[in-house]
Amino acid sequence: MSIRITSPGLYSDIPNADYHRDPVDGGSLSSSGARALLPPSCPARFRWHQDHGQTSTDHFDFGHAAHQLVLGVGDPIAIIDADDWRTKAAKEARDEARAAGHIPLLADDMLIVEAMADAIREHPVANALLAPGTGLPEQTLVWRDATTEVMCRARIDWLPHRTAGRRLIIPDYKTCHSAEPEALRRAMAQFGYHQQADWYLTAARALGLAGADAAFVFICQEKVAPYLVTIFEPDPIALRIAAERNYMARAVYRRCVEAGHWPAYVDGVAQLALPLWVERQEGVA
Repeated sequence: MSIRITSPGLYSDIPNADYHRDPVDGGSLSSSGARALLPPSCPARFRWHQDHGQTSTDHFDFGHAAHQLVLGVGDPIAIIDADDWRTKAAKEARDEARAAGHIPLLADDMLIVEAMADAIREHPVANALLAPGTGLPEQTLVWRDATTEVMCRARIDWLPHRTAGRRLIIPDYKTCHSAEPEALRRAMAQFGYHQQADWYLTAARALGLAGADAAFVFICQEKVAPYLVTIFEPDPIALRIAAERNYMARAVYRRCVEAGHWPAYVDGVAQLALPLWVERQEGVA
């Protein structure tokens, strides 16, 4: 039976599947949901995913397995003895593992995520941020936004224990193709990592778990040897933009819930101009 949450608070031991199905009575908005409500997405796409759930992919399975080894919690990993996913037998084994609540992973990929976890432990800063005994993994935070009154939720990879006189730094672990800083700048813009940082800091502060000086950092690790790690914090301008977008998302969510209407990209008929570079090419810009 799925766990149900009826009031704001900090919740441990919420299964990953229950979190993503939204365990909050009456519904709630997550960081990924907030980003899905705004352009280049739209409320209709957000609603469809809410109703149908997220589809598991090999990419997500790999990331979940890496999280499991780095954080020490998560769904069990089922190692599939196959060279790839192209055979019928491998696909059936993968589907059976997912149906059982396990993370299917090829044997060769298991060796990679083990090496990635070792590299995290060898990185002095990443290891300190995720050191066993210094915090709690996979914590679910539920709060009511004071301005829009929307119930919100967040699932924090690692919630550090608060220590008197020390600034709280909340880390989030991500796998990536490139941990080069310029590549991460582009990824932050593309995937809204700055919005995630603001969302999670807002959650921690709303529940009294963090002060105004708390920070949120991303531990980004490449998925190919030597599994390089870059740790970054969104700068103040990025966080200011994120706060504005997150407020917009909560406002859109409330309007859609109240109206029972989840619009697509455009209601009615859109009048579209050519791209600016075309207008310039034609000499009209």
